[in-house]
Amino acid sequence: MAKKEEINIKDLMKQPSQIRNLGIIAHIDHGKSTLSDSLLAGAGLLSSKVAGQARGTDLLEEEQQRGITILATAVTMIHHYKDNYYLINLIDTPGHVDFGGEVTRSLRAVDGSLVVVCAVEGVMPQTETVLKQSIRERVKPVLFINKVDRLLKELKITPEQMQQRFIKTIMKVNKMIAALAPADFKKEWQVRVEDGSVAFGSAFHKWALSIPQMQKKGLSFKDVIDAYTGSEDEIKEKVEKLAEKAPLHEVVLDMTIGHHPGPDKAQKYRVPHLWRGDLESAVGKSLVNCDPNGELVFVVTKITTDPTFGELVFGRVFSGVLHEGEEVILSKTGKQKAQKVFIMVCGKRVPLDSIPVGNTAAIIGIKNATSGETISKTSITPFEAIKHIFDPVVTKAIEAKNPADLPKLIQVLRDVSKEDPTVQITINEETGEHLISGLGELHLEDVIDRRIIKERKLEVKVSPPIVVYREGVSAKNPNEVEGKSPNKHNKFYLYVEPLEEGVYKSINEGEISEGRIKKKDQKVWEALANAGMDKEEAKSVKDIFQGNVFVDKTKGEVHMIEIMETVLDAFEQVMKEGPLCREPVIGVKVSLVDVKLHEDSIHRGPAQIIPAVRDGLKEAFREASPIIREPVQQIRIDAPNTYMGNISKLIGGRRGQLLDTEFEGEELIVTARIPVNESFGFTGDLRSVTEGRGVWSLVDSKFEQLPRSMQQDIITKVRTRKGLSENQ
Repeated sequence: MAKKEEINIKDLMKQPSQIRNLGIIAHIDHGKSTLSDSLLAGAGLLSSKVAGQARGTDLLEEEQQRGITILATAVTMIHHYKDNYYLINLIDTPGHVDFGGEVTRSLRAVDGSLVVVCAVEGVMPQTETVLKQSIRERVKPVLFINKVDRLLKELKITPEQMQQRFIKTIMKVNKMIAALAPADFKKEWQVRVEDGSVAFGSAFHKWALSIPQMQKKGLSFKDVIDAYTGSEDEIKEKVEKLAEKAPLHEVVLDMTIGHHPGPDKAQKYRVPHLWRGDLESAVGKSLVNCDPNGELVFVVTKITTDPTFGELVFGRVFSGVLHEGEEVILSKTGKQKAQKVFIMVCGKRVPLDSIPVGNTAAIIGIKNATSGETISKTSITPFEAIKHIFDPVVTKAIEAKNPADLPKLIQVLRDVSKEDPTVQITINEETGEHLISGLGELHLEDVIDRRIIKERKLEVKVSPPIVVYREGVSAKNPNEVEGKSPNKHNKFYLYVEPLEEGVYKSINEGEISEGRIKKKDQKVWEALANAGMDKEEAKSVKDIFQGNVFVDKTKGEVHMIEIMETVLDAFEQVMKEGPLCREPVIGVKVSLVDVKLHEDSIHRGPAQIIPAVRDGLKEAFREASPIIREPVQQIRIDAPNTYMGNISKLIGGRRGQLLDTEFEGEELIVTARIPVNESFGFTGDLRSVTEGRGVWSLVDSKFEQLPRSMQQDIITKVRTRKGLSENQ
């Protein structure tokens, strides 16, 4: 048997059945980065002496200072399992909800996820969020219950109580898998102690147990319990011996090889879910079969910018082989050259001349790529956009302190939104206002302080937080509205109404793909009908955009084919900036029921069609009982139960609502909903009313109708801030 040192990584990269693409996902502080340290040490990439404290995958100074992961980090390593060597492409992801975009993007590049859960805290809101993201991307989960040592050292619980905690965690994870996984995988993806898809251990102390390992090495939980009894020195010695017998990296990597699919298996079910092209075409077959001889298809999942080499594009090869120096096509920006290609090891680039299908890779030389974009050799149907669970809901206005830095600020803002698509940038050329939106206060703080001020050395002025709203309608306009072109020769008759709840939910959850619909897109029609739309109406849907749907109900007008793209441009314009206060529109169905078009194409160009559709649409919208929706967060608060009264008062004082209270011994778990507009400074206030002992985490975030009594006031404030006149 060859030694690990003698194994040629390039040979392993050509064996998809011996590759595992693994993402480590968890709630914040449940021990992902500490676990990654042990895996790096096991692969010889980090000294075993510092593993557990080095946080080897936390490459930023801010990550080391705060003790949290902000960016996903990729590592390629080799592991020996059952007489074979395997290539593990590992991505360590952040646990804080504000950096959830990194998790979603990373999951597109992997086939298996390791869900890390703290044995003391159990399944927390962000555990549920990342598990939901994993299943949505068709990434198979396995479970590692971490910090088992704390149950024995700190809580001093009995073996029976420990077992009960484990069962509760496993059942909760399996309940989510059963609810979220597609029918074929509801049973198959359940995690089970008996087959080794669940492991237990302590990342800090570098040991782990799973049933297959216990049987192989003659170990039991008695060995764990014994290791934590005695004097401090005795415990230290026994725990070190336990880590030698039951090394964490061995248990976890054995589990991923034994229970996660290689890319050759995973792409058979992931590609039909993530790619809307023709599966019977040459490219479709190559993608499904993970074929190295097929056309190159590479999906971008991450972009970083370095002052010396410019943009580095990271992602996954889904078909063919990525070669150094070859010319490729980006689905959004056209032809470019992949000058250099690499694999990544903790921020270090290892150059290779080619990287085959089934592997993660990095490219230098590609400019202006976006996360989720498809890179190929010829123009093909791109992969589905990467859909994030939460929308950016906190916004700040940002300007350069020195007016001469304005062009640099605009470029920096564009670069930042490329690197992190959960950052939304709005540049208003008319008012000169630049807005930057993020998933939360911490997310925005990190983007502004690190990416803009520190890395780009730009001095900026930043406003207090602003809340972003959404526009919608609560009824159908009573009569069709006519939109007339400036030359009066083209007329469009429109209705606007609320989109069916099931359809909106399915679009939001990524079950129905967004985008303009091709003539025979059976998949989308069926998905719309399954979600609650009338079957015949579903066949007339032409565009799904930002949670809104455009339906063409016109009949017999021969020129509609020629102008449809322009009509949809106008529809998308209004959906981006609604008529009430130019906030995005969500949850609306637009129906075009009739048209009258000029015979001569010269009289029905974009300059005529766009204003006609746009103005008619805005008028129909105003007549359909328009509403403003505000972002509302569902949160979980953990605190001692003596603070129940203080917490209740705090939530009530912020236009919030208690949804549920649960008592676990002396601990209290509160579920509540709070409008984002009332949530600023909540962390500090919660600490204050619980004497520093209360913590909160985000469970869900959605846009809900603003109370009617507040609507006009908010519209006026937003319009004033944007400098909009009455007729704008």
